[in-house]
Formats: sequence, structure tokens, C-alpha cells
Amino acid sequence: MAEEKKMGRPTDNPKGRPIHVRLDAEADAILEAYCVRENVTRAEAIRRGISLLNKQN
Repeated sequence: MAEEKKMGRPTDNPKGRPIHVRLDAEADAILEAYCVRENVTRAEAIRRGISLLNKQN
């Protein structure tokens, strides 16, 4: 019997564009420290960084 796909919580801002990057030790430490300080996930911290890049222009 095939399992039915579970429906997740609906969202107004789906996150369907994965990106993979390699970080050096220094960049990883900076990212991790920010995540701990702000209590956010790595993905959210990266989104915030991208948003800041957009605001600089």
C-alpha cells in the first residue's frame, strides 16, 4: 500500500530554491555565532544576509 503524501502547513512564502555552498572555517564560525546570538537557523541567517545585500544597492 502506497503512503499518502502528508500536507504541510500552508505558507505565503514557500522556500523551494535550494542552494549549496562551501564555507571556510572563518565564515562558518561567523555564521554559527550569528545563529546562536540571534537564535535563528542557518538558512534564516543566510536569507537575512542576502536581504542586507539588496538594501545596500
